[in-house]
Amino acid sequence: MKIQSHAFTALTTTAIALVLTVATGAQNPPSRSTDGQNTQRPQLPNRYRTIEDFVTMPSGRVMGSTNAINVDATGNIWVFERCGANSCANSTLDPILQFDPSGKLIRSFGAGKFVFPHGIEFDKDGNVWIVDAGVVDGVKGNQIIKYAPDGRILLELGKPGVRGTGPGEFNEPSDLAIAPNGDLYVADGHINTQSNRRIVHLTKDGTFIEAWGTAGTGPGQFDNPHSLAIDSKGRIFVGDRTNNRIQILSPRGEFIAEWRQFGRPSGVRILNDVLYVADSESRNVPGQYGYNPGFHRGIYIGSVNDGVVTEFIPDPMPRGNASFPEGITVDRSGVIWGASIGDRNVLKFVRAR
Repeated sequence: MKIQSHAFTALTTTAIALVLTVATGAQNPPSRSTDGQNTQRPQLPNRYRTIEDFVTMPSGRVMGSTNAINVDATGNIWVFERCGANSCANSTLDPILQFDPSGKLIRSFGAGKFVFPHGIEFDKDGNVWIVDAGVVDGVKGNQIIKYAPDGRILLELGKPGVRGTGPGEFNEPSDLAIAPNGDLYVADGHINTQSNRRIVHLTKDGTFIEAWGTAGTGPGQFDNPHSLAIDSKGRIFVGDRTNNRIQILSPRGEFIAEWRQFGRPSGVRILNDVLYVADSESRNVPGQYGYNPGFHRGIYIGSVNDGVVTEFIPDPMPRGNASFPEGITVDRSGVIWGASIGDRNVLKFVRAR
């Protein structure tokens, strides 16, 4: 377990101007470096210290790529990782891992069920919802599965190995958010251009209600809807990642607003109407995947009410295809947890008091 300390950076006049700018959704001026990565960091406070490699893997196993992390009501840490690699398609390992608050493994399960682990969420009863964004055609994947905490399967949504747009079908779902009444919202679509580009609304037992969205860049259109979160008003915040924006929708899918000031959103989470967004991909080279001039990778923190970005945890080494957390969660104490694709790491971000 490694700990990094970050000194508090006070808000300067420049930073205040930046806050006012991002509240309007405007982007910062471009800043380029020779390797195509962004060198400009928002001049915003970072009150967090970083603890890396927090969990201890079972003997003989290494952490795979992962963006799926969550913390249950008792403080246990759950990771849905890609079987020591970047896929579980041909693996016999358990990809769902439960750790105690100290990072020690409690149990694991799910071997043979999944292809591309991508999302993990809890309902109010403590059940675990798992999102598989991969598919082996005709065999497995493309499902959302509800587990009891002890590993018993309670519900399966989607058809194993089947792609589709009809009720009861998905095509590379990326994330799941659960409303207070138990309704399910699914971000249905991933990087593959042939996957879906929509949000699916289901009852708590998985009955289809409606779906919204098509491929595109306009209001209510999506290009890789990668993550979802719901605020206290029931509004849905969609990390429309490849479009470099968050879209805000009503509970029935009406477009409300788009925000571009939170970077390129891979992970989107809300706690007490504070918005946490992980940007793991922003780059500066036109035509390169992740092109998003003016943004530095890291975790942006702000309010769902006005969109003002107030804090930023920078990626200290923004290199390669994916660094720093792609997926995040926030526990009840306000600790941020991250899971990374590139360096296959579970990180804990603790805020100074």
